[in-house]
Amino acid sequence: MLVLLVLLLITIFLITGTALAYATGAGAVLYYIVSGLGQNLALAPQLVFSQVDVFALMAMPLFILVGEIMNRGRITHVLVDFAMALVGRTKGALGHVNVITSVFFAGISGSAVADAAALSNTLVPAMVEKGYSSAYAGAITAASSLIGPIIPPSIILIFYGATMGVDVAALFAAGVGPGLLLAGSLLVANGFIAHKYDHPGGKDDQLSKFWPSFKLALPALVLPIVVIAGIVLGITTPTEAAGIAVFAAVAVGYFYGTMDIQKLRESVERTVVLSGAIFMLFAAAGLVIYLAALSRLPQLVATSVTTLEITGTAYLLILTLLFLVFGMVLDIILGLVLIAPVLVPVAISQGADPIHVGICVCLTLAMGLVTPPLGGAVLVVSAVTKTNYWALFRWMMPLLLVEVVVLLAVILLPEITLFLPRLLGLL
Repeated sequence: MLVLLVLLLITIFLITGTALAYATGAGAVLYYIVSGLGQNLALAPQLVFSQVDVFALMAMPLFILVGEIMNRGRITHVLVDFAMALVGRTKGALGHVNVITSVFFAGISGSAVADAAALSNTLVPAMVEKGYSSAYAGAITAASSLIGPIIPPSIILIFYGATMGVDVAALFAAGVGPGLLLAGSLLVANGFIAHKYDHPGGKDDQLSKFWPSFKLALPALVLPIVVIAGIVLGITTPTEAAGIAVFAAVAVGYFYGTMDIQKLRESVERTVVLSGAIFMLFAAAGLVIYLAALSRLPQLVATSVTTLEITGTAYLLILTLLFLVFGMVLDIILGLVLIAPVLVPVAISQGADPIHVGICVCLTLAMGLVTPPLGGAVLVVSAVTKTNYWALFRWMMPLLLVEVVVLLAVILLPEITLFLPRLLGLL
């Protein structure tokens, strides 16, 4: 009941146009007052500071800056050309290119919305020009953008690690398997749809030569590999790797001749705005988390689960369903910092691996970006491509079904997630 009341208050504030961080903080403060817990607000400064005083969070603004720098360069065009050289001769070629480019781009931005916006500006017009419907071109772009938050470096995995006290390097390694499985499943689905609806592709298409496109794309491809390898092999912390990535991103931009002082300044300014908004949200979430602790909500959830005898995989499936619902209506970061600390510890106490649970939770919340009624990634694609929102969802349905199947596989087969972290000695 507590969570529902707080969420209701936050929703009311959001409807009035209040920013998310202010809506969250105001909703929490108002509930403290009306519930008779107002005296506990004396601890608010300490709560706010402790919520953001997490070393792992230092990597977040740096990775955001990397994404901003790369977005302002010609990195997307280079990766698209290389992806075309790889799969451009197949049926439904540009759909395959869309998915593979998202895999490449995931290692740079770590954000589904950033990927969706970048590819909507480049790939969707190219697909429409080749004969794809704008609705399907937008749908495959939105669906493949879900790869971004799962394949490292991932901003939401950093959030989860900081919030739940889980090793970010292990989370990064754990995200590789599910991310590649998701990409492979979308490639199969796109191939099936391409043959069913006779999408263009084939040997007659004008394609980039493999070696020239590979050489041009190599600096962009090496960047995420170096960053991820440094983290998962224990050579650098995520924050150190993010710092290295910033300098490398600037160097790659100058290599392509598309980076200058003006673009760098714009990237830094945008990063400051985004990071400030996110840290404000984290600070506000600290008030809600303390409110849950005062109300003994985690203990109540644990007791209810024990009473109902919901354990193991059954609880994990219910947890996933709840996060899927939350992801449809909540901001993904808000779901991580408000809901995860209440529900996830119960799964861990039952013996679930925290890394496996973290990937399941992050993947589920990310799916909210491509599901109605909000679907943030779909909204971005719709706005950029000027395609009807619900027409996009109509084409999204088979692709979304494939992603749900992948999610179930990740939940029921933990080795998909845990194999690489164990191989690298991170577990």
